[in-house]
Amino acid sequence: MDSVGGLLVLLHEDSNKLKGKALNSLHNVVDSHWSEILEQIDPIEELALNDSFEFKELAAAVASKCFYHLEEYNESLQLALRAGKFFDVNSENEYEVCIIGKCIEAYIALQNYDPKESGNADDMEDEEDDEEMVKMQMLAEMKPQLENILNGLFEKCYSKGNFHEALGIAVEAQKLDKVKDTIERSGNHMQAEMLSHALSVSQTIIKNKAFRMKMIHTLVELYEAQKDQTGSTSYLELAVCLHLLGHVDLYSVLLIDLLKSDDFLVAYQIAFDLMEIQDQKFVRDLLDKLPGPAAVENTDTVDGDGDGANANPAPASEFDDRLSVLLAVLKEGKAQAVYLDFLYQNNKTDLLILRTVKNTLSAGRRNSVLHNATVIMHAYLQAGTTVDNFITEAKNSKWLELASNWARFSATAAYGVIHKGNVTSSKNILKQFLPSNESPGTSSGGAYAEGGSLYAMGLIHALDGSHSKTGSEALKYLNNAQIDAQKLHQAMGPGDMGGIATKGWEPLEHGACLGMGLVGMASGDIMMKDQNNNDIPITELLMDVVLRDDAVAGEAAAYAIGMTCLGGGLQHEDVVGRMLDVAIGQTKHEKLIRALAMGVAMIMYGQEEVAQDLIEKLCGEKDSLLRYGGMFMVGLAYAGTANNEAIRRLLRVAVSDVNNDVRRAAVTNLGFVLLNSPERLPELVELLSESYNPHVRYGSAMALGIGCSGMSMATDALELLDALREDKVDFVRQGAMLSTAMLLMQKNPSQEPKAKAFRTKLRETIEDTKHSSTMTRMGAVLASGLIDACGRNANIQLVSRQGVVRPPAVAGMALWLQYWYWYPMMHMLSLSLTPTALVGLNRDLDMPVAFEVDCDLPLAAFDYPEPTTEKKVAKKVRVTTAVLSMTAKQNAKDKAKGKDDGTTMDVDESDKNENEPGKPTDEELQEKRNDMLKNPLRVTRSQQSKIVFLDEGRYRPVANDAQHKSGIIILRDTTPGEEEEVRRISVPTKEETTTNSTPEVQMPQGFTFNPSMLT
Repeated sequence: MDSVGGLLVLLHEDSNKLKGKALNSLHNVVDSHWSEILEQIDPIEELALNDSFEFKELAAAVASKCFYHLEEYNESLQLALRAGKFFDVNSENEYEVCIIGKCIEAYIALQNYDPKESGNADDMEDEEDDEEMVKMQMLAEMKPQLENILNGLFEKCYSKGNFHEALGIAVEAQKLDKVKDTIERSGNHMQAEMLSHALSVSQTIIKNKAFRMKMIHTLVELYEAQKDQTGSTSYLELAVCLHLLGHVDLYSVLLIDLLKSDDFLVAYQIAFDLMEIQDQKFVRDLLDKLPGPAAVENTDTVDGDGDGANANPAPASEFDDRLSVLLAVLKEGKAQAVYLDFLYQNNKTDLLILRTVKNTLSAGRRNSVLHNATVIMHAYLQAGTTVDNFITEAKNSKWLELASNWARFSATAAYGVIHKGNVTSSKNILKQFLPSNESPGTSSGGAYAEGGSLYAMGLIHALDGSHSKTGSEALKYLNNAQIDAQKLHQAMGPGDMGGIATKGWEPLEHGACLGMGLVGMASGDIMMKDQNNNDIPITELLMDVVLRDDAVAGEAAAYAIGMTCLGGGLQHEDVVGRMLDVAIGQTKHEKLIRALAMGVAMIMYGQEEVAQDLIEKLCGEKDSLLRYGGMFMVGLAYAGTANNEAIRRLLRVAVSDVNNDVRRAAVTNLGFVLLNSPERLPELVELLSESYNPHVRYGSAMALGIGCSGMSMATDALELLDALREDKVDFVRQGAMLSTAMLLMQKNPSQEPKAKAFRTKLRETIEDTKHSSTMTRMGAVLASGLIDACGRNANIQLVSRQGVVRPPAVAGMALWLQYWYWYPMMHMLSLSLTPTALVGLNRDLDMPVAFEVDCDLPLAAFDYPEPTTEKKVAKKVRVTTAVLSMTAKQNAKDKAKGKDDGTTMDVDESDKNENEPGKPTDEELQEKRNDMLKNPLRVTRSQQSKIVFLDEGRYRPVANDAQHKSGIIILRDTTPGEEEEVRRISVPTKEETTTNSTPEVQMPQGFTFNPSMLT
């Protein structure tokens, strides 16, 4: 057919049958004659909208295809929804596929549309918002048709087995009924995989918190239904769901049911996984729900149906034994003890790097900034290893004593980083610095060393939790120290406040408050004693310090309130209100205002939409210090959510705010928001890294270090940081070095070629006293410690293996960023460091020696970087005596003659280095490989996917999945009757760390020279 003009004429006839025949013919040729049909599109649309017209669906189908070819997809979609049977969901034609996609997008937009965000139609100023509202109203009227098409699409996916695609559509469309239906209809062979995939999707893709919680609740129902049907389920994933929902009661029921069953080892694994997340408040509430061993002797069942894991209950005595092991994990710090043992036994700190830095910086004019940076560098290098011999050696003691005032405070606090987690020996470690109960501030180290020791105690017990015995004792000790410092303050008259020497209470109270915040992390409403021995909440105790309006002590107290109420949200609404009242109108101290704003931001951690009102309030304040805190509130409230609204706000402030600190904070916090989507970050900050404003460029560098620290290979981020390390502004270079160190931790040259060049760059920058500024060299010193942190056995881990953002780790990173204003905050980074170990434990929580794993790649790709060597100084060589040409000719003849006579020996150069000293043999390499694959072993983030558990071994992991290729894993003994060789977990003592420190190059043994040996 060359033309459809005749058919178009029939559309104006009075007979509906003629119109119907014309529309039927037009529908058959619309794809080739759509441009001609468009000339008469108005009467066709009128027929489609005429409810009394018999062939209205056919008219709608013709008009829809015309608009589709015209690329007016919205109009095409609206008419397609009226086409009824003429729109085939199962068709694979381009038109149907495109319109179905538009249908899905429209339904998702309708489901996510919030009229409150767009305002009211009466006061709309933006025409686009007005058009959006009209469009949504039209779609709302056609919602039943949209749902019909979606239902048809779901059936199509089910029939073809595309369950992942169906789940994705259901999640995006926020249809929980279809989420449940999709997983149930996937069949028993796929249901476990679908549940795992759905849990991952809920943590990484769903932006709306309310819908995410509903989604996870639906998954809990599915896990429970699976347990009822099959007798088992993925208890580890069910536990993650219950934790995300905050259902402590159901979590405790799950653990008790497992302890009473043959799957009691799974309960141990769940406990270790929970301790990795470091949600101290949840753990404390859980311990309140779990019974003590004696209380359960006569208990046969717990609340619940008693099916599944509780089908074969264990005897009471056996249950008590199992419960004791579980409590050892949750309450007695077993996980910390395991990691302490691992870090101490596998410490590979290269002290030559530290000595080189110390000697280089000591050679020139004394610089207190670089001296302090070197002390902190050592703390990073030995973090968690308990090895502090370098700073306790007599030859280094005088160098360390160069630190004075607050630098001494920071140097003493470094002990807390080194001995992080060594909770049973904290007082013994710090006894030479801790203040005396009778006269605080009068020790040989002075008030600054005493205050630093209180801070160090907090760092040691930071992840211990106020619920544990050692944690509660440490918290009481710090509380008493704070009260003593307060009494010392009150004993001083108004005239005594002029000199620094008379203000010894300041570092004491500063250190005590920081320590209380660290130990009481997320404890919230824990009760403490005040000066009058009355029980009051810890927040009230700290708030009293804030209300005294002292900048130094108040700053620490404000940070401590934020730490103790971390993630509490509106549960602490009264505390938040009082903090903001002080910050907005009751103080003029910048340190105190900034700390209060940061404290409020930590309280609103993870609150997402609940924090929106407070975010609006802080971001709208005239005081830039409060807007600075508002940026961190956005980053912490939406940490790991990749929320688009939060990203838009941060980007807008990054380019529009008049204050450089606020702009820097805005860009930096992009790293927190995108923790679970790090691949998006380099592209997002690429233009910001080229900004004219150096604070924005610094923020870009820090955002890359924070957000991409969880990636095994961050190639794009490293490329951006390469340029920032050559920036013309020194503090930008400093930030780029620190971020690069975060991304290159545990990377050797074979895995990441840039690692070797970066280490060389750090060394050159430190030694460059003429061209590199103090800030740049400081960044190089700190980066040298950070890249090899924890004896080269740790990484920065802000997200757990299960995909849950770790609150203390994120809070520690946010507080570490405050080193810009206060150097002692550098120690807070220790909260974000996590050992990269694979430690297998048996039912008694001992390490079986026979447990081994395999690796799919050569271990050299993941080995430790080669230790540094001292630069060899070239020896002076005497100038060779001139030789006459005749003499040279004669020597050549003599040499040739000797060779012909056989008096000289030919040496095969290829065999010359066959047994070269220092070159490992094949047997030595195999032995090293076997040692590296035995329990326990170091497993880097890049290596996790290559780890393979052996099927033929005696011990099998309880959780054989991708998330448990590192960390602490519980092993099931396949031959429990046989004798097993184990190594018990042992926490290193102070004496052991002094005698068994990192090995150094030893002098050769003496011998008697005998001249006859030369003949």
